[in-house]
Amino acid sequence: MAKLVAFALSLALSVGAQSMGPEREIKGNVITSSRDPRVQIELPRSAAYVGADRFILYDVADCELHAWADADPQKNVQRLYWVQFEGYIPAKPDLAHTYDSPRHMAIGGLDFYVDTWVRPDNAPTQQGSDRQHIEALLRLKGFTMPAGMMYVRLVHLLDRQKRKELMIIYGEDLAPTGFSASELGENGKNFARWPGIEKGLIDRAQKSVAIRSGANP
Repeated sequence: MAKLVAFALSLALSVGAQSMGPEREIKGNVITSSRDPRVQIELPRSAAYVGADRFILYDVADCELHAWADADPQKNVQRLYWVQFEGYIPAKPDLAHTYDSPRHMAIGGLDFYVDTWVRPDNAPTQQGSDRQHIEALLRLKGFTMPAGMMYVRLVHLLDRQKRKELMIIYGEDLAPTGFSASELGENGKNFARWPGIEKGLIDRAQKSVAIRSGANP
């Protein structure tokens, strides 16, 4: 009986999230959230708003994502800004986020875990993942991803229970570096160049995001 109730609750939340749609407010390059967390995030004015999606991620978490992109006139993405609000649904009370990156960054008084990676455009995308959703959103709006991207992921956990998070992902086209994703990957022939490239990437990510925590909607 308990499993049946949990399943029904999960299904209701899934339908509810999809029917309600995104709830954060967008004004140009600024997103305002009235809860979880109460925050205002400002991105560069050059970034065009792509759109939003809200869904139940892997049947366990209410996920709302928003995307902005700097792109050329043909809509080839040069920089991607991905903002995501996520929280485990009540039907999954035992789940918690387990980020363990030793690197941290403070933005607007909030502490973020910091991770980086490179990715070729033809890398496999997990079915039902948040990445699949954002890639579909970009394609729907006519944007094309470059052959390779480098990313910084910033994750802020809202409380000790670690069940809710604010995630910001900043991505750049790899082409200006002169290297491909395979060359800069862990086993790539130019992996030794990655620390220097990564440092610049993290610095640009930090400068690209302004946060006011506790901001009024």
